[in-house]
Amino acid sequence: MPTDPAELPAEPVNVLYDTRLPQYPLWRRMQIPVISSAVIAVIQALGPTLRFEKVGMHYYNQAHARGVPVVAAFWHRCIISATWFWRNQGVVVMNTTNFDGQWTRRVIEHFGFGTAQGSSTRGGLRGLAVMARRLEEGLDVAFSIDGPRGPRYVAKPGPVMLARKTGKPVYVFHIALEKAHTLEKAWDLMQIPHFFSRAVIVSAPLIYVSPQSDAEELERKHAEMQKSLERVRDVAESWFQLSEAERTKLRTEWEAAS
Repeated sequence: MPTDPAELPAEPVNVLYDTRLPQYPLWRRMQIPVISSAVIAVIQALGPTLRFEKVGMHYYNQAHARGVPVVAAFWHRCIISATWFWRNQGVVVMNTTNFDGQWTRRVIEHFGFGTAQGSSTRGGLRGLAVMARRLEEGLDVAFSIDGPRGPRYVAKPGPVMLARKTGKPVYVFHIALEKAHTLEKAWDLMQIPHFFSRAVIVSAPLIYVSPQSDAEELERKHAEMQKSLERVRDVAESWFQLSEAERTKLRTEWEAAS
């Protein structure tokens, strides 16, 4: 029987807490800085040319005016425009440890985001624990809520779980573009903005989750978040097909709600 600790089998790691990076061959590891540099260059070139309109942003602003950080949730489809819009604000993002997550981490940290390693399938509970600490420090946190690999437009429960644990509200938004290239073969239908495109960010009322919520209440709050994500997506994605009179009416209705 081995007595040397080096010879003993490694303790199994619970998959919900396992944030170890997978080992890839050298040629694969060499791709990580190349891909991340290319994506950074694209965002840096496109971002300054985008013209954003904000609809419903008062929900987010009111929370911050009270010194309350938020648990943000958005669809993976708008991750490029969201990266630019929320850059350099210290937002902490859940980031998977797989290959895509390794180059993505370099991109989002370049634009001033923090990262919590984990995903819905690996290391998620440890990632949530990191996010809870960051919320207590006063930082916003965010989830691309149908990532990292879908299914598209199906929200995962992370934000609701974190809101229950911390007492911080869930903040839902979507960004749509007037002119963009859609990656039709990508699982998320990701949009790459065109230069000088108009963009709209639509925000929904905050969702609060009681720390005393039972399983039934958590399910109800998750359904509320899913519905809210769908609503902001539908409004944002239709925004540039509406007439100016219709947009004016929506702005008035959205801003009047509080």
